[in-house]
Amino acid sequence: MDLEALEWALRAAALAAGARLLENLLEKVGVGRRDQPVVCVCGAVMASLGVRNKSVLTMLRPIAFGRSAFQCPVCDGIRYPGDEELDIMGTSRSPGVRRQVARLGAKETFHEVALDLREIGGVALSRKDAERVAEAMGEDMERWAAREREALRFQAPPPPEAEKTIETLYIEFDGTGVPMTKQEVAGRKGKQEDGSARTREAKLGCVFTQTCLDDNGRPIRDPATTSFTGAIEPAAQFGWRIYLEAVRRGLFHAKRVVVISDGAEWIRNIAQTHFPGAIHILDLYHAREHLIGLCRLLHGTATKTFGRYKDRWWELMDQGEIEAIVTQARAFLPKDPRAGKDARTAIAYFEKNKDRMRYADFKQRGMFVGSGVVEAACRHVIGDRLKKSGMEWSLRGANAIIALRCMHASNRNEDYWEQRAA
Repeated sequence: MDLEALEWALRAAALAAGARLLENLLEKVGVGRRDQPVVCVCGAVMASLGVRNKSVLTMLRPIAFGRSAFQCPVCDGIRYPGDEELDIMGTSRSPGVRRQVARLGAKETFHEVALDLREIGGVALSRKDAERVAEAMGEDMERWAAREREALRFQAPPPPEAEKTIETLYIEFDGTGVPMTKQEVAGRKGKQEDGSARTREAKLGCVFTQTCLDDNGRPIRDPATTSFTGAIEPAAQFGWRIYLEAVRRGLFHAKRVVVISDGAEWIRNIAQTHFPGAIHILDLYHAREHLIGLCRLLHGTATKTFGRYKDRWWELMDQGEIEAIVTQARAFLPKDPRAGKDARTAIAYFEKNKDRMRYADFKQRGMFVGSGVVEAACRHVIGDRLKKSGMEWSLRGANAIIALRCMHASNRNEDYWEQRAA
């Protein structure tokens, strides 16, 4: 007996039977006399146009669905109450199909989405259909999250005496380039040899909490508390995005708020604007990279002096003694104030960020000193899906998939689909 052939044959029969049953269940939806008149968005009572049929692709197979149509005598708008009831307005894909396409589209290419749905679920969908559906769902998820953020933006914060239920709330954000179509980068400056751009920066932020320390006194991120938000957008717009995500996660109920970043100018501006009362930490590993760069400028790389001062200053940095590093580094500057411009700039970086480099104090207080969470997220939330070989994105498509990825990584898919069902 060919068991595989038998499995596929029985599955096809079961799906066909289920589709017939679903058609029968939907026969009375959206048709028949209504207790209340159908009203247009303009306020006018709409007139019946009779029953109109449409084909709906479901997780079983395509089914026929007949529903009443109504037209407005004032603005000629048309409504299908049956479509509204079943959440299929303006689409021939069922909520079940759209949900699976969104889930798969967040993980793999649209070609693979179409193949997997056909192979595993028996749902016939083209690559282009998978792209359209996934991007439409990503855009809708972003609109839902934007409405949520907008409501929080104008919500009054709790009084100062409100109970602080979160031990430590961490906020991290960073940027990573996403390859774009030529139209999306036309006229933009970039890092190509001719000065043009091939990518645009996707800004990604994460929020998580920390309550405990391990046996060695190191902080432990609370399980399943990390949420993500991101988009390709201006820094000022992203600033509100990450701030309101922090508010949603309990910013006003945290005993301690910590912002960890790599020190980029736009990141520092957001931190100072939206989180002025937080503890600001410059990511230790980025600080070490700057330290190595300073040693290279002052001593070169092929000398014993380079290694000696790198190790010495590295130890001073771990102790948070930035002033000592600055004093010792200045001793190697040329006496001519016009010379050594790059080294002077590197030293100024440490002077400007010294209060964000008190690593020994931060560690003693049980805090993280690295932005590894968002660094990893730039790779697995953005890079693994949007930066594969040969990919080029439109702004609309990239932001839609980023929204899908963030919703999935934040474990908020159920929140979204529950509100749609409601």
